[in-house]
Amino acid sequence: MTKFILAGWLATMAVPNCVMAADSPDPYSNETSAQRDGRMQWWREARFGMFIHWGVYSVPAGTYEGRQVPGIGEWIMCNAKIPMATYQTYAKEFNPVKYNPDGWVRLAKTAGMKYIVITAKHHDGFAMFKTQASPWNIVQASPYGKDVLKPLAAACRKYGIKLGFYYSQAQDWNNGGSECSGAWDPAQKHDMDEYIDRVAVPQVRELLSNYGEFPAVLWWDTDCDMNRERAAKLEALLKLKPGIITNNRLGGSFQGDTETPEQFVPATGFPGRDWETCMTMNDTWGYKSYDQNWKSTETIIRNLVDIASKGGNYLLNVGPTSEGLIPEASIERLKSVGAWMKVNGDAIYDTTASPFKKLPWGRCTKRTAGGDTTLFLHVFNWPASGKLAVPGLKNAVTAARLLATGEKLSFRQNDDGVVVNLPAVAPDSISSTVVLQIHGTPEVEPTFLRQSPDGSIQLSASEADLHGALQYETGSGKDNIGFWTNPADTADWTFKIDQAGQFKVTANIAAVDSGAFQVIMGGQKFDAAVPITKDFTKFQTVTLGGTLEIEKPGILNLTLKPVAEGWHPMNLRSLRLIPLGQ
Repeated sequence: MTKFILAGWLATMAVPNCVMAADSPDPYSNETSAQRDGRMQWWREARFGMFIHWGVYSVPAGTYEGRQVPGIGEWIMCNAKIPMATYQTYAKEFNPVKYNPDGWVRLAKTAGMKYIVITAKHHDGFAMFKTQASPWNIVQASPYGKDVLKPLAAACRKYGIKLGFYYSQAQDWNNGGSECSGAWDPAQKHDMDEYIDRVAVPQVRELLSNYGEFPAVLWWDTDCDMNRERAAKLEALLKLKPGIITNNRLGGSFQGDTETPEQFVPATGFPGRDWETCMTMNDTWGYKSYDQNWKSTETIIRNLVDIASKGGNYLLNVGPTSEGLIPEASIERLKSVGAWMKVNGDAIYDTTASPFKKLPWGRCTKRTAGGDTTLFLHVFNWPASGKLAVPGLKNAVTAARLLATGEKLSFRQNDDGVVVNLPAVAPDSISSTVVLQIHGTPEVEPTFLRQSPDGSIQLSASEADLHGALQYETGSGKDNIGFWTNPADTADWTFKIDQAGQFKVTANIAAVDSGAFQVIMGGQKFDAAVPITKDFTKFQTVTLGGTLEIEKPGILNLTLKPVAEGWHPMNLRSLRLIPLGQ
């Protein structure tokens, strides 16, 4: 196919009329709570979806001019500063003759996923669909010559899977969008308002008009330079697809329907807001031939459980090759997740967030119906004692069983909650589900960490309240607070002291570089140095350089706050307060 440059072409197009509301461009500005609940119902019930990042960037597959380009695969044009004319030649090699949309959707269904979101256009501006707004599309610019979204929509319709489209509305490195990531080629210089009117608006109109009942979701990405006026032109188009769900990345102060934490699970979710964690299986969204840093099946399943326990959805990514093949490592993991979901899916779908603040052995999801509640206890760490303590639960328990086998379990209730008697062997080594039936909506009495008989108190990573992007990492030998890259992020613990006195503080830490943090409790505060262990998996217990005085018994809160200057990431397993003299 003949090479083309879009600079001159953009300047020749007429500006289309935009669909604008007389009052507000937001089609849901007058929506009632009941209407919103009805619109969001399928999405809230789904809990698990497939993200697909696919485009021309799968041709270089992370390599340019013989070198591996750092960063995620779909950003290679920007990261390597590839000229437009050079990058556009990759389209001539983009010929996904092995693309099997039926197989892709069957794989998602096998994995237990309920919806798919695919990149209709990413930041490189290459449209994976037939469009009249730009010749930089799969039909005109590639030897494949066909719209790949049409057959995917047909397959989703066939298998009962919802389909959504990702659309990069602001950044477009070939059609003249925002220059927030830079403009390394003079051919990229254009007026962004012209791009919005001539490319983004008509393409979004096409996506909303040409695929039957789909898209069910429109997934915007990056709000660079998206002022209110620009965003409103796109927001107004949503009226073409009543009931559509959008995320919070359009810009122009439009909030959309969902929050979109990327590559992490927020510590407390987003109470009062629908949310969805999107995450890669390795380190890239778009295909990179040499990225083999794959997450384990255990990590993926426990992420799914963790997200559901906080009321969110998990949008898990695959990055197909330029031939149209999903990498085998992704397929293997999705099939394994699907096998787990076949047994445990009832504890994920149509569930809501846990009523418990913390559970030392795993997570909880719940479902309320007819005035009573089902609690799904996701047990990561099967107790060797055979006793599963459910702390603080006050409701009367009417039944307990294993979800995997249906085996009935005995239990007893006491002032501290409920104890369920378990068999010696867990049904699943990654996460086993215990089902509790209780009367009414859950009533959970707050529980606090308590002192040991020797007067010390252990503050474990799993018991911390995390703020910011911190994550509690578990599985494959992990049991720590991680991703402490932002010094604004903090962790704290609430605990009860029965024996007052002076305490020294020890910490079990792993770090590859130096740093310092503050230990704060009430009006007391001291700085502590981070030990250098040279590896994030090699933990060392150190005594911190300060003491804390507790004058009387009571409930206390202790916070760890990084010292911003010179901060470097660390992983933390635990703190321990030890009475002086021990």
